[in-house]
Amino acid sequence: MPTTNERDERMKKFKNKGKDAEAMRRQRVEVAIELRKARKDEQILKRRNISFSMEDSLSPEKEDKNLVAELSLEEIISAINSDSFLLHLKAAQSARKMLSRQKNPPINEVIEAGLVPKLVAFLDRHDAPNLQFEAAWALTNIASGTSDQTRAVVEANAIPAFVALLESPHLHICEQSVWALGNIAGDGPMYRDSLIQQQVIPPLLALVAPTTPVGFLRNVTWTLSNLCRNKNPWPPLEAVVQILPALICLLQHEDKDILSDTCWAISYLTDGTNDRIHAVVRTGILTRLVQLLSCPDLPVLTPALRAVGNIVTGTDEQTQLAIDAGLLDILPRLLRHPKSSIQKESAWALSNIAAGPCSQIQQIITCGLLHPLVELLEKGDFKAQKEAIWAVANFTTGGTVEQIVDLVQAGTLLPLLNLLAVKDGKTVQVILDSLSNIFLSAEKLGETEKLCVLVEQLGGLEKIEALQTHENNAVYQSALNLIEKYFSGDDDENLNPEVNEETQTFTFAAEEKDHYDF
Repeated sequence: MPTTNERDERMKKFKNKGKDAEAMRRQRVEVAIELRKARKDEQILKRRNISFSMEDSLSPEKEDKNLVAELSLEEIISAINSDSFLLHLKAAQSARKMLSRQKNPPINEVIEAGLVPKLVAFLDRHDAPNLQFEAAWALTNIASGTSDQTRAVVEANAIPAFVALLESPHLHICEQSVWALGNIAGDGPMYRDSLIQQQVIPPLLALVAPTTPVGFLRNVTWTLSNLCRNKNPWPPLEAVVQILPALICLLQHEDKDILSDTCWAISYLTDGTNDRIHAVVRTGILTRLVQLLSCPDLPVLTPALRAVGNIVTGTDEQTQLAIDAGLLDILPRLLRHPKSSIQKESAWALSNIAAGPCSQIQQIITCGLLHPLVELLEKGDFKAQKEAIWAVANFTTGGTVEQIVDLVQAGTLLPLLNLLAVKDGKTVQVILDSLSNIFLSAEKLGETEKLCVLVEQLGGLEKIEALQTHENNAVYQSALNLIEKYFSGDDDENLNPEVNEETQTFTFAAEEKDHYDF
């Protein structure tokens, strides 16, 4: 049977722990698989060039008609091992076409035939740009495959050759090299760091220039984003500091693909410790990131929201910078976004802001976020509802009594109690903790019995009682504690409150000047 260890594990995912002012900012963790899935709006790790003709390719040159006839793999092996330049070019071109097939390109067969070292050697043929280009394209597609296939390219010593080609006078060769290096970087942190150690960053940054064509700049941006990716280990901080000025520049671009990959890069850099978040926010990048939260294009909005969401997992000061940049003014609209994944990410960001001091919780109230939060609890997708529940939990943990009263009066209780019926034990436990916090506030106001009546008339007592048979022992114990502490006495008929039909909250007659209604 699950124990309180489950709760302890959940709390480890928080910036802090418990109610002792330590609690509640949750960084995204690897086990939260649904937040890491490669969805359509996620960034692609590797890309394969599947153009079939030079007219469609990066090259400004036309195919040599004498080279058009494709060779079989056996013929490629024979040609590539000959002493003829024309045969080398024909072999490289045929290999490129073979590897550019949309379905089932024979990458393993090409590797097993020993062609990779030959293709890498062609990258050094500065006297033959056509040959360089065909070899670079073929190797790009090999590196777009599995980790083993990428390893074959790296172990053939392709990295220094591709880095050198970043300064090629031939734009199409330079761009194809950028693409290949992006695929190698996208394989994981080991090759990413190998690229950084082999000085890939300076020539890449030199390509972030007004004279670089937009299509080329997209590839440069994507490759830079892969150099920012992965966190086991994170990229070296010195490399991050090197790349950030270029990302700030790219974030001002109008092209949606460039903006998207730049935002993904920033989201990777902020998905870490507070010192890494600091390296990003100290550049002043937050204002532009928050502006992009109003972008109607999901491929831009999604990573921009992820990046800002990561930043508010940081310190209270880092979170305040996001608030000062206007985040809370945009969140109400994002919580009501038609895309459920945006609702979920927005609620996650809100939950981490609610984990801050009561001054930040007050800003949540002032910016009108309580009603959108209640709407999400009532009718959101379950993944979004879970994040909204955490927002309530953090709010009730760190908020003042007055702020918790505002939360209840916004209509939070009814959807919160209804969600006690979900099957997810961890979520139910968070709701019970929130209810316990609300009751503690009621105790301070002397309104405990009236809150009991409110919960009972909303059908909450029945739901709490049903949890006494829950398979999760922590849920059972929390439900039992609530019942024994607040619902074991006799009812007082004089305590029946007057229900507000619109908000499903209750109003009590004031006996004292400073009393609060639940």
